[in-house]
Amino acid sequence: MKIIQITPSYKPAYVYGGPTMSVAKLCETLALQHTHAGTEDCKFELEVLTTTANGKEELRVKSGEQVMVDGVPVTYFKRITKDHTHFSPDLLLNLRKKIIAHKIARQPVVIHIHSWWNLVTIFSCLIAKIYRIPVLLTPRGMLTQYTATTKNSRAKSLIHKLLGKNLLNYCHIHATSEKEEKDILEIVKPKSLSIIYNLVSLAKNRIHSPPECGSAHLKLIFLSRIEAKKGLELLFEALSELPTKWELTIAGNGEKEYIEALKHKTRSLGVADKVNWVGQINNNDKFQLLADHDLMVLTSYNENFANVVVESLSMGTAVMVSEEVGLADYVKQHALGWVCSLTSESIRETLLFAAKSGARRLEIRNKAANFIERDFNPTTLTDKFMSLYQKISVRG
Repeated sequence: MKIIQITPSYKPAYVYGGPTMSVAKLCETLALQHTHAGTEDCKFELEVLTTTANGKEELRVKSGEQVMVDGVPVTYFKRITKDHTHFSPDLLLNLRKKIIAHKIARQPVVIHIHSWWNLVTIFSCLIAKIYRIPVLLTPRGMLTQYTATTKNSRAKSLIHKLLGKNLLNYCHIHATSEKEEKDILEIVKPKSLSIIYNLVSLAKNRIHSPPECGSAHLKLIFLSRIEAKKGLELLFEALSELPTKWELTIAGNGEKEYIEALKHKTRSLGVADKVNWVGQINNNDKFQLLADHDLMVLTSYNENFANVVVESLSMGTAVMVSEEVGLADYVKQHALGWVCSLTSESIRETLLFAAKSGARRLEIRNKAANFIERDFNPTTLTDKFMSLYQKISVRG
């Protein structure tokens, strides 16, 4: 079986945050565990087709030539439009060529597409449908009412009516959480819908440097891409009225103009001196940073999964997330933090409760890593993907 992964961006394009890392982790684990499997049923070929996208810039890689990236065969193609359309005729022509070759050789093919609402993924899906190749789509938060009604909503609506809905109905869809499954079903009825958690790269060794959980000084951290959907304005408003000592570290990148607007917001609320902007943190340092804080906060308006929740809990750091975060139910089910509504009042009250719950934060610090090791084991998750690929290959 041939598995072709289609994604508009791939590592080292870390500017796109969690999706880039999750796609790479899946591909690396697949390559490591199954490419040289011992039985014929498990053997398959894997490759990634992507673009040179790296935000406003392009990755410095050779276009059109397959290279090995951490054990994964990857081919980067030039794009002729920037974010977030990523139009790459060379990629699409190469995909068509590969599909025809595999059909002639009578080799089963599954195409796994990551993301939606861009010309790489939509046209790749169209090509697959024309040649009757089964498609697994992982929308990565792109199929929600929030996403459909923000940023170019008219264009998205037109694309959906003319082409998108028909293509989505052709796909098997993978959701990363129960919340994302619900969001997807409000928009489309696919051939099938399966839930498998994201694969998340974690620290190789447990870091032991817990802060004083009984301290009255609450050390908060936001570690994610800085954009409007993250709800930072609401968080700042809540913090400005929080009757306890606190400090907030903001780690991540985003549009310069938006970050400046957020900084202006902190000044107008009188909390600028309590907010520390540290910029983008590399993968080696972020786990230590998470471990050094009391609480990871993510008050997003929409989040299909949230890798940072897994990363934070793997370090024993409790989390506070909005009810619109994909892993909110997981956090509640296992008592690994707190879930708030999307109002400044709810955020403030939840933060105050977390600040007063030193014993519970200590309990989470001691137990959270075990939950993450059990529920986000890469081998287990990859086996689920392999079973899904095989089922889709047979079902079409």
